This record gives sequence, structure tokens and C-alpha cells, in this order.
Amino acid sequence: MSQHDPLERLRTDYIDLAQPRLGAEVVYATDDFFADKDRLIDPAEPVFIPGKYDDNGKWMDGWESRRKRVAGYDWCVVKLGRRGMIAGFEIDTRNFTGNYPPFASIDACRCDDRVPPDNAEWLTIVGRLELDGDDRRLIAAETMGPFTHVRLNIYPDGGVARLRVFGRIDIDWTKVNADVPLDLLAMENGGRGVFANDEHFGKVENMTAPGRGKDMGDGWETRRRREPGHDWSIVELGHAGIIGEITVDTCHFKGNYPDRCFIQAAPDARGAPFEVSAQSESWPVILAEQKLSADHIHIFKSEIAAHEPVRFVRLNIIPDGGVSRLRLVGRIAR
Repeated sequence: MSQHDPLERLRTDYIDLAQPRLGAEVVYATDDFFADKDRLIDPAEPVFIPGKYDDNGKWMDGWESRRKRVAGYDWCVVKLGRRGMIAGFEIDTRNFTGNYPPFASIDACRCDDRVPPDNAEWLTIVGRLELDGDDRRLIAAETMGPFTHVRLNIYPDGGVARLRVFGRIDIDWTKVNADVPLDLLAMENGGRGVFANDEHFGKVENMTAPGRGKDMGDGWETRRRREPGHDWSIVELGHAGIIGEITVDTCHFKGNYPDRCFIQAAPDARGAPFEVSAQSESWPVILAEQKLSADHIHIFKSEIAAHEPVRFVRLNIIPDGGVSRLRLVGRIAR
């Protein structure tokens, strides 16, 4: 698949609503005898460890049920980190070869309970489809929602390494007080990383995640630049707004933090990534070049230039390096 393929763009245009750092969890499974259901939404890539066994058999990195000896099928329920509009899924069976389920389907519901009750109204949003072993399958959702839970059904049994739920957090902005500042870029407020010129060591999305970074891998980090120029990334706010406070946090980045940074912003951005990249070079500067330091929270207020409501922001780091979190606190624009 190319980045222009609509299914491949699920990974680039949406966030994973089933990631644990958002509060997502696997709340129920009919059976997880061979491999714990919680591993299904582990953000790390699945691994295979030859020769590793536990008391129940071969250790597998994912969710795996027993071989079913009665009629029926297995399923598990994932509570999303936030209620969201679902665009599609990735069902990942990597490392499951002779033990993957041959078919799967996905249902979704909206429920205030952690575990949906027996009378929950489930809607099928991915019909029964065929799976292959040791594979990654992207599927568009037939209905977007909003939903709070998804149910992965496997027929009749077997193992799935990972389930990703691609979508956007659903927020009723009409109920948000426009006079109260909030982090417009926070993942939980609908902010997202769009793309960057380089994500060699860490993804742009990490800068929008809750809390401070847990280590260097939990931030955006580029490779060492050996050519002229500087690195940059583009993020999208959950809602257009006026930014009154900017935090650039280089937590854990000590020998590899950027020397300086500056920030540009725009009310809109359209087109393919290369088109948005070209547009962003001429966006107005709202934070002039600032010196950065290692493993430090940098807060800028008076340094921010007056600007109209913005939705897209370009963080420029000079010349390269890592940023753990970017916070853009402001008031939403009506």
C-alpha cells in the first residue's frame, strides 16, 4: 500500500483510540488461556521469542484463546480511551501462523459502563472477513459512530497480535467554555500529530500524549542531521483557537535535545503531505526562535506573537533532536 491508498491513510490521518495511554483497556474476553487479552492493545510492535513458554504453553505476544471443542466463537471487548468516531481498524496477526483465526468481524457500541451489559446494543461495523496468518489487515469501518467500545469476534478461536482502532476523539465543542484555556493540542482534546520530515526515533503523535514522557522513546525524535537545514513537524489542534501559552518539554532528552526552536501556525491546511509541507514553510511565525536546554520544561507566554485563530501548527527544531511534549494552551474560537 502507498500513502495515497485510502486504507493506508488510516494510520496517518487518525489516532489509535485503543491505546492504553488514553485510558483504553481490554475489559473482557471469552477466553485468553494462551495469551493475555491485555496484550491485544499493547502499543509496542508484537515480538516472537523462540523457546519462551509459560505454564499454559507457548508464550505469544497478543491475545490467544484455546482450541475450541464446542460450537461457537471467541470474542473480546475493548473500552476505547475516549469516545470517538471510528474510521477503521488494523487486525494484526503477526507471528501467529498455525494458530490465527481464519475469520473475524467487529462490532461497536456506545455505553457509559466500563464493561457493556448483556443488553448493550452492538452494531456490526466490520462484517465477517477472512484473515491470513502473520499478516496486517487494514479495514474501513462501515459506520463511524461515535462509539465507546468495540468487540473483536474471531471465528472460531485462535490468536491476534494487535488491534488498532483508528479514529478521532468525539468532543461536543458547543459545551466547552470558550473563556477557559485548555491544551488545544492534547490528544484527549482531539489534537493529533500530522506528520514530520523525520520520525526516525519517535513519532510526532507522542508529543500530544497525556502526562510527561516516560523515556526518550515516548517523544518525537529525529535522526542526527548531517546536511544543512533543520527538522520540523506539523500537528493539528482539536479545535481552532488563540494560543496563549506554549510548552516545549525536552524531558529525558539530554545529549540529543534541539538547540533552538520556532513555531509557525495557520488556520487551515489542505492537500497531500508534500503539499501541506510546502504551504507550512510560509505560515506566520507565532513564536520566534528560542533557545532550548536539556531535560527541561520551557514555557513561553509573552514571547507569543498576536495571531488569528489557528488549527495547524508547525514546530521547527534546530537543527535536529527530540521533544517529549508540546503543549499549546489557548481558548477555542467560536
